[in-house]
Amino acid sequence: MDPVFLQIGSFTIAWYGVLITLGIVAGVWVGTRMARARGLNVDLFNDIILWMIIWGLVGARIVFVATSWDQFANVPFPRVLLDIINLRQGGISIHGGLIGGILVLLYYTRRYKLNFYEYADLCVPGVAFGIIGGRIGNIMNGTDTVGRVTGWPVGYRWPDSARAFHEGMCIPNPNPDMDLSQYCQQIGGQLVMTAPVHFTQLYGVFIGIILSIAAYFWLRSRKAGWAFWQFWLWYSILRAGLEETFRLNPLTLKTYLDQGLDAPGIGLWTDTHLISLPLIVASIWMLLRLRRQPDTRRKAASLPPLTKPSSLEHP
Repeated sequence: MDPVFLQIGSFTIAWYGVLITLGIVAGVWVGTRMARARGLNVDLFNDIILWMIIWGLVGARIVFVATSWDQFANVPFPRVLLDIINLRQGGISIHGGLIGGILVLLYYTRRYKLNFYEYADLCVPGVAFGIIGGRIGNIMNGTDTVGRVTGWPVGYRWPDSARAFHEGMCIPNPNPDMDLSQYCQQIGGQLVMTAPVHFTQLYGVFIGIILSIAAYFWLRSRKAGWAFWQFWLWYSILRAGLEETFRLNPLTLKTYLDQGLDAPGIGLWTDTHLISLPLIVASIWMLLRLRRQPDTRRKAASLPPLTKPSSLEHP
């Protein structure tokens, strides 16, 4: 695995950013087509997406730094400021990105008096595709979002060539939740982590694929907001249950930890677990409310012919 997609001199472009960008572009294409079919303001939708991407990245980085401050705490000033804003090395929070994007959408819906959910629903495919791209980028990075050591048959032994992975895992960590250095050996002049771990990056790819397929069915609903809240529900369930339970993250509440060559490789509870639980409850409550409300969108076939908007005002 090599995190670098392209290098020209000292300038590098990481696979992580390239793959996330491709996922977002695919999602914007799908969302734009649906906005046009539903009679929404396509120009305004594209403006919203642009600023959602920008502020989504800002929010994603802020939340990552806040929840992973141990990675920056010992870096001297002012170098720490450069490390904080250096996105090329990876390190973003999907929850932070979603929060940043939602804040942008709230601003636009208030300014132009739009239906928040009509536009929020159309962002779901882009987020799902972005998750796929981001997690494949994590695989290329090696050290990003790795799993705990496990004795289960699903354990994955990273190849010796995955330098970034071994360099990150073989550094002793004072936090027992995170220390895997005991499983490292000197091979070919390099410390190599020889134990199998949960391939949580691949679990994340599966989550993105599941959400992408499910979004096709959620978006067929004529209730604005249905796809938006279904996404939050199932992303939170899948992220907390399928990925975060087996991921090498610090345990905020040390309720359960069982990792090793003869163990399942499970840890409870991380920050993401604790964030996901209220999101699951809120999503279920909102979906139950939406089920009792009348449809807010007509079938695409019954929409009138479209004309190109002449302004940014909602048609």
